[in-house]
Amino acid sequence: MAEHPATETASGAADRKPCYGTMFPDTLHVEPNATVRGKAFNCKLESLGLGRSGRNVSVIPEEWEDCLACRDFDHCYKLSMGKLALASAISEK
Repeated sequence: MAEHPATETASGAADRKPCYGTMFPDTLHVEPNATVRGKAFNCKLESLGLGRSGRNVSVIPEEWEDCLACRDFDHCYKLSMGKLALASAISEK
């Protein structure tokens, strides 16, 4: 996979790919029986009636490989995990 070139913005920060920080799906907005997609991971809450009947989390192998090859992987992964942790904390309140 080809890496994207770094370009400087007016603030001096390197531009990021549009997928930056989106490895995981937005878990705050999961509708029953609908797949919520992130760059490299998907999740789905299966529901029959009033309760959950299952949870599925899947990886998209080619997208995960693209993430691993990206020069921004470490920072992107940390941001993605931070967003996931915050979403988890908020959803438990």
